[in-house]
Amino acid sequence: MKFALFGNTYQAKKSSHAENLFRILERHGAQLCICREFYHFLTADLHLNIPSAELFDGDDFYADMVISIGGDGTFLKAASRVGKKDIPILGINTGRLGFLADISPEEMENTFEEIYNNRYKVEERSVLQLKCDDEQLMKSPYALNEIAVLKRDSSSMISIHAAINGAPLTTYQADGLVVSTPTGSTAYSLSVGGPVIVPHSKTIAITPVAPHSLNVRPIVICDDWEITLDVESRSHIFLFRRGYHDILELDLDFRPQLGRSVGNIPVLVHIGDHIVERRASSGLTFFPAFLFFEALGLLFLFVLSFSECLRFCH
Repeated sequence: MKFALFGNTYQAKKSSHAENLFRILERHGAQLCICREFYHFLTADLHLNIPSAELFDGDDFYADMVISIGGDGTFLKAASRVGKKDIPILGINTGRLGFLADISPEEMENTFEEIYNNRYKVEERSVLQLKCDDEQLMKSPYALNEIAVLKRDSSSMISIHAAINGAPLTTYQADGLVVSTPTGSTAYSLSVGGPVIVPHSKTIAITPVAPHSLNVRPIVICDDWEITLDVESRSHIFLFRRGYHDILELDLDFRPQLGRSVGNIPVLVHIGDHIVERRASSGLTFFPAFLFFEALGLLFLFVLSFSECLRFCH
């Protein structure tokens, strides 16, 4: 098998994990191609002896499987590079968050034994695709989690005119707007009050960030609809965030169009008897019950307040 390796370049403590990974892959006779930036980090900064491997830049690679070494941020970076290649991704967690990258370094040995015995399953996740005139952004126009338009730190709120399939939706007056996939619904979108969405629901969530209106709430739409955003800002500049990528400052001429990519990102979800990707199940089983008890508590408080008001009136 041929593996493409991605990793972050700021965790020196993971050198032993990387060495162990290369040792396991060499024992299985695997072919390797490594992201050039990650290769230089391993060899120049960590002084590791890497087996012979192809080097690549950007998304100029092909492999049977992609390995992400790091946390969820590294996994999202790898997913954006995979794009439409239809290559499954395996995440080895050496970072802080491990919802997507859920294989621990201690499990690598058994994991690759199961992979070479063909005891794994692949789950496809929908991806957002960006269309715009910015050449830098179009080099990697895919996002597995979300795409966000945000105000600058010190500026006033921005106005975002949203349209769906060319028809006006609404104008958001807020600190920003997050457009997320079902996979990303438990990430940034959830932090700003967005809904939790089942991974295979074929939907997209649009969630405002700190909206200046009580009537503006998150909305869930079909993932084959196209979203067009026009931004107004007093500073004439706003911020654009795409998944793991750095936040970019853009001017008001930037007019993004968002929609589901034609292709999906394959994610390894079961290896042997081990569940690799738990995001689909974490919280979802208990979330309806949580909402039920929260609603029950609110109803109790309302009845109690109403009875107190009646007693006060009498």
